[in-house]
Amino acid sequence: MTTTDQVLLIILTSLLSLFFILCAVLIVALIKLLKGVQRVVDKAEGVVDSVESAAEVLKDTGGRLALFKLIRNIIKLTKKDRK
Repeated sequence: MTTTDQVLLIILTSLLSLFFILCAVLIVALIKLLKGVQRVVDKAEGVVDSVESAAEVLKDTGGRLALFKLIRNIIKLTKKDRK
């Protein structure tokens, strides 16, 4: 092997090593990013579940309140009729 071949081999090996190191760093950064996104998605799912349960409670309460308002109105009407 000539010195030119050896220099080219060293340059190519260095570049390939640098490329592999860079790829490894990028993969680690991508994994960290995906874990962060997963945490955000988990929190968003928790918020959606909380909102759904709150909406169900309000829906149930609204139905009960409507019944009580109806009863109250009937009582008021009967009190007015008695006077």
